[in-house]
Amino acid sequence: MKKNEEKTNVMRTLDGKKIKYQSHKYVDTDAISGIDVATVLGQDPNRVFKTLVTESGSKKYYVFLVPVNMELDLKKAAKAVGEKNVSMIKSKDLLPLTGYIHGGCSPIGMKKQFTTVIHQTAESFEAIIFSAGKIGYQVELSTDELKKVIPFSFANIVVE
Repeated sequence: MKKNEEKTNVMRTLDGKKIKYQSHKYVDTDAISGIDVATVLGQDPNRVFKTLVTESGSKKYYVFLVPVNMELDLKKAAKAVGEKNVSMIKSKDLLPLTGYIHGGCSPIGMKKQFTTVIHQTAESFEAIIFSAGKIGYQVELSTDELKKVIPFSFANIVVE
């Protein structure tokens, strides 16, 4: 990270815990999908993850990270967290619940820590990339380093 580069709360959290990460910034305002972001960053979309927030029938919230080129399988996601079902939360509920806006949601630094599951393919990469909590900013770190900041598990949670 360059000295004069703006830091997000996610980056400050990682710095505070002495977690090694690499930051990525993109300014292409046309990059609205995760695949667009991976393309702008010149990264493998299998290694760039999107953060999805769901709600269960029992009114509990769960966070899932899946590669940007894949789709969350809600049935597999529910099974991974021991629920009968989960559904995506409404976009308008994201900010009050997490502190993040759509397109800038990170699993690090949410208002409350929710049970988090990462798609199992993340285990095969040295590092994964995901939102740094602000549109235009991404962080790249190993899942071992991520484990020092938030608890999570791995599971097969995507549509095959």
